[in-house]
Order: sequence, then structure tokens, then C-alpha cells
Amino acid sequence: MKLFRSSGVLTPITSLPSAHGIGTMGQAAFDFIDFLAEARQRWWQILPVGPTSYGDSPYSGYSTFAGNPYYVDLDQLVADGLLDAADLEGLDWGDARYVDYDRVYALRFPLLRKATARGLTTMAADFDRFRRENARWLEPYALYMALKDHFDGAPWMDWDADIRLRKPEAVARWTKLLEADVTFYAFVQFLFFRQWERLRSYAREKGVGIIGDMPIYVAMDSSDVWAEPQFFQLDDQCVPKAVSGVPPDAFTDDGQLWGTPLYDWDALRADGYGWWIRRVEGAEKLYDALRIDHFRAFEAYWSVPYGETTAKNGRWVKGPGMDLVGRLTAWFNNMQFIAEDLGYITPELHALLEESKLPGMKVLEFAFDHREPSDYLPHNYSRNCICYAGTHDNNTLLGWLTEISEEDLDYAAAYLGLNPEEGYAWGVLRGGMSSVAELFVAQIQDYLSLGSEARINTPGTAEGNWRWRLLPGELTPELAKKIAAMTRRYGRG
Repeated sequence: MKLFRSSGVLTPITSLPSAHGIGTMGQAAFDFIDFLAEARQRWWQILPVGPTSYGDSPYSGYSTFAGNPYYVDLDQLVADGLLDAADLEGLDWGDARYVDYDRVYALRFPLLRKATARGLTTMAADFDRFRRENARWLEPYALYMALKDHFDGAPWMDWDADIRLRKPEAVARWTKLLEADVTFYAFVQFLFFRQWERLRSYAREKGVGIIGDMPIYVAMDSSDVWAEPQFFQLDDQCVPKAVSGVPPDAFTDDGQLWGTPLYDWDALRADGYGWWIRRVEGAEKLYDALRIDHFRAFEAYWSVPYGETTAKNGRWVKGPGMDLVGRLTAWFNNMQFIAEDLGYITPELHALLEESKLPGMKVLEFAFDHREPSDYLPHNYSRNCICYAGTHDNNTLLGWLTEISEEDLDYAAAYLGLNPEEGYAWGVLRGGMSSVAELFVAQIQDYLSLGSEARINTPGTAEGNWRWRLLPGELTPELAKKIAAMTRRYGRG
């Protein structure tokens, strides 16, 4: 699917309503696709769908290939005969508006284990086929998760030396010892991808494409790094030599120390970038378009010596550039890539985007600084870009409008013709929808005119993120008609 003049909605799967504590690939996801189709939205953008680790951030997961067990819909498991309806009765999943991750984890995994026990009998042939076809990533991931359970959740860097370093005899011994748990984690992936294929097939029938999100880096405590450490900047004991971050800027004196391991681009290049090709092949099974987070690291990345407590003492190191980007765009010519080019922009990054022909991002919430003109103002756009009202890292439009200065608000109001009759949030949406950008994306909270209480993520904070959810009935036929009318008005329908 191509991006030709169209629009879409950014809504994480976690944010969908459900009776079981968190959004899933169940009926509410199908209903959401129906809503998008009725609203003439061509795209549904989601956040990364991998299994999340401590902190519940979708940008820090246990695997870049696996799916999140939280998204497996329990009602579908009942319909498939893997659970009884009675198994779901009397469970307290907490607040319908905000995800309680501790509660979801405690209640969900016993149910998934029960479904696995039945499914290993009733779905044995399909599961065996799935396991064979995905063995390269699935077996290391399933063993890694079983080992994490065995070692009480400790990161793999703290495991016994023989299995930490993946000595062949240790891998064989632990695989046999933890066989039941390894099979469980593999079967949950079978359930995830089985349900995902149903959902994606339905979306295609409705003319809705799915935009995925790929973090540039993977977590240190992940099966990806544990299984293939040769592709990362680690020493012979698998300790990082340097880690990721971004340098100091106008917002932070210390920069941001992300701490994820950096790629060994020489080793990846010598392997023909096979790891990256396999990674995007995995994404191709899930998405119709792919946003690459922190795309600028392909041009140059900020390298911080391991052990530093801030990112201040890092340095810029050249990335693979078009050597990798060109291979990915040529290899995956049916995949539409989006370059997240926010942050520190350089002429070299502009040149990489120009040569790659990938669309970059423009964010309306960054556009209205009364002190100086901005490249994010719609009159500065070219067609080959994606306009966002705000991303998952931004406040909702209504929240943003209440926190900016009076001068910036006046500037935005004059530029966009904001007025109380239309609603200020809807006026900003109109500004993005009417721009020349190939694609316009807004969060569903903004179409609902919700405030800061509906924010998905606040960078730099550890509490309260990734929790907001839609309530049943909030997405009405009237709202779909209103969005559809604006979409048609500006030629995106």
C-alpha cells in the first residue's frame, strides 16, 4: 500500500477498549478498523508490538521479532476452544480508562498457560509448522524468556556465565531442562501471529493499512542481543563498549543517555546486513508501512563510553548511510518507509533523506514559536513528508494548547484561524489535513478533544505512561462522519 494523499489515526493497541484490562487484537480492534473505514482514514498507525520489559515501554522490549502476549485476545481463545468462558469470569482487571500492568501480568499469564496446554493437543500440526518456519528468532526468544523466569527476571547479563555467553553445551542443557516453558513461550507467539493475521487481513479488506514503528536500537536485555552479540559493540564478555544516546541540547544540559548497545556496523556490513534484512522481513509480516525511529542514526549516531552517567561525553560516529538504507528500500520495495527525522538535523541528514527519497516528519506542535519561523509550518512543506498533529511523545492538542505561551497561542490562532466555534483542537487538525503533506496523522485523543489526562507518554518520566485507553462507545458514528467530512474536504478520502 502506498501513501498517496491520505490520512490516518495514531492509536496504540493498548489503548483499545476491552473487558480484560488492556487493548488486544479482539473485537474492539476490528471495530476500530470499521471506525477508520467509516471516517475515510486509510491508515492505522500503532506503536511497536513486541513484548515489553520493565517500565512497559513498547520502545524497550525483549525481542524485535516477537509479539506482545498482552495483545493476544482472551475472548478469541474462548471462541477457539482454548479457554472456557468461565475462566474469564470474576477477574478484576482494574480501571477501564488506564492499564494496570501489574494486574494484567498477574491475571493473563495463567490463562495463557491454560490455553497452551489445550492448544498443544488441538493445534499441534499448525503450531509445529509455525515453529519450524520461525525457528531462527523464535527458539532463542522462547529459551531466553524461559531463562528469565528461571533466574527470577534477572537480565541475561547477570545469568550464569556459561548460558550468558551461550556456550553450546549450556544452551542444549537449559533447552532440555526448561523444555515446557520454552514450548509455552513459543506457543504464545503462535497465538499472537495467528490473531494478527486475522486482524491484518480484515484491515486490508476494509482498505486500511497498518503503519508500524521500529525503534532504531534494541534493548540490551533482549533475546536479540543475547542470541547474536557479534552484531553489537560488546567485548568478549558481552559487556558494552559504548552505548546510545543523544547529545546536550537546548532542552537538556546532559543530553539523553539511552543506554542501549550500539551496532557493530563493520560486522553487520560483512554479513551483508543480514540481521537488518531479517528484522525488516519480520516487520513486513506485520505492517504495510514502517516508521523507523531515530532515523538520523543511520547517518551518524551519538556514541557514549559505557559507564558514563550522562550523555555529555559522547561523540558523533558515522553510520552506514545509504549503504544500508539503499539496500533496505531496494530489497523491500513493497514496504513504505517513513523516516523519523526529528531532533538534531544536519546537512548530512538532509542529504541522506534526499538520496533515499523517504518522507520525513513534520509535527504541528513544534511549528508555532512566535520568536522565529519553523520548518514545521505547513507553508514550508513539500509533498514528500508526513504531517503529524503530535506524536505519541507529545501532549494531546488540547493539552498542548493550554501549556504553550500566550504569544505562541496567538501565533497559532492567527496562522490557523483557530476559533472557539470550531474548537481549537479541530482547527489544528484542519491545518494538518489541509497541508500538502502526502499523509496526515493525528492521535485519536485529538479527534475526541481530550486533554493532558489522555496523554500516552511523557518522555523523561517513569510513571503513568502507555496506560490511557478508549472507553466503549467513545467512537461514535457521528464522530466518524465528522472526520470523514474533513477528510473529503481536503482530498484525503
